[in-house]
Amino acid sequence: MTLQNRVLPTGEIAATPERGTLMGNRGILHDADRQLGKARWRHPHWVTCLLDFKDRRRKLMQPRAYTELFFLDEPTALAAGHRPCGECRRAAHRRFVALFHAANGTATLAEIDRLMHRDRVTRRRAQVRHTDPLESLPDGAFILQDGAPHLVWGGHLLRYAPGGYTAALPRSTGPATVLTPASTVATLAAGYRPVPHPSATKDHT
Repeated sequence: MTLQNRVLPTGEIAATPERGTLMGNRGILHDADRQLGKARWRHPHWVTCLLDFKDRRRKLMQPRAYTELFFLDEPTALAAGHRPCGECRRAAHRRFVALFHAANGTATLAEIDRLMHRDRVTRRRAQVRHTDPLESLPDGAFILQDGAPHLVWGGHLLRYAPGGYTAALPRSTGPATVLTPASTVATLAAGYRPVPHPSATKDHT
């Protein structure tokens, strides 16, 4: 059974067989039948975790346990509004927090979570999107290009697919619809370098 637990850059939670490279947590979103309800979060502390940490093992979507969500890679998780976990991804967490504070004027982790929640989703569960010049966007940001999510990486726009990036377009200029929350884009611009899926470094020509 393919569970509905893969988070896309556009914010939807889909059922796909690919696991991805990171796991995430927003609280308990599933029922006893391992089906998602209407809720898409239970708290504002949306984090991303390693798939393997201290030999811990979890059975997916167990009763009274948080819903395990999965992402292709870190840029995808950032676009969906998540940040690094402070336990299993401590070094990335510290870099992200320091650069987020510098870029956005926050001072505590609680302030980060409040600002990220404001920037990522509306009360009606719609993804918050904004417009920026494509030429100003840092590597690691996601945009909509021709109606599909693309990762800004180097001189290219890489088309997202659940199993990896499938095609590359040359990076151009002009206004772009940005999926990655504005405060996270500022953090990327301040120097945070997310880890992409290995397919991002392949030759897509």
